[in-house]
Amino acid sequence: MKFYDREIETETLRRIEATSHEYAQMTVITGRRRIGKTTLIRHAYKDIDMVYFFVARKSEALLCDELADSIRHTLGEDLGDFNSMARLFAAVMQIAKRRHVTLVFDEFQNFKYVNESFFSDMQNIWDENKEEAHINLVVCGSLYSMMTKIFDDRKEPLYGRATSRMRLRAFPLSTLREIMRDNNPGYTPDDLLAMYMITGG
Repeated sequence: MKFYDREIETETLRRIEATSHEYAQMTVITGRRRIGKTTLIRHAYKDIDMVYFFVARKSEALLCDELADSIRHTLGEDLGDFNSMARLFAAVMQIAKRRHVTLVFDEFQNFKYVNESFFSDMQNIWDENKEEAHINLVVCGSLYSMMTKIFDDRKEPLYGRATSRMRLRAFPLSTLREIMRDNNPGYTPDDLLAMYMITGG
């Protein structure tokens, strides 16, 4: 499938990944549902080993099993069994001290429903290890108000920890025209209007 637009965002993510080989990076990506956050991340990092993890509203122990499996499959690192996401994240940070790691938490705000204390634990683990870790940590979420509170509220533990921020917006009209030309060369103005409305215009 052809990838449209997002050249600036793609280049930004790749530049951040390159920087993370020397200095730990935490990137926060927001944008409404279905706008293409996950697709952008997968496109930008398609040529590297990326541990991608969707934070579902499941038990913490089950999420730990799934993340450990993803790490084992992607990095070849067997971390054993965990029932605490904080301890598992700490183990990842230890791995990042001896090799580069790109870790993506998709729908990051869902940790609030899994174990709200994870945000505080993550802050402590990040602060204690970031100077030695070679990690490209990307967290994205669709609930803008929650993501803003997590990272912008001075009372929240992860306030000030993000090294980069990105907010994805809907495609401009020029990109929608390109998509229509590729898929329906004989499109009418009404077709373009319908697409604009469907995609969030």
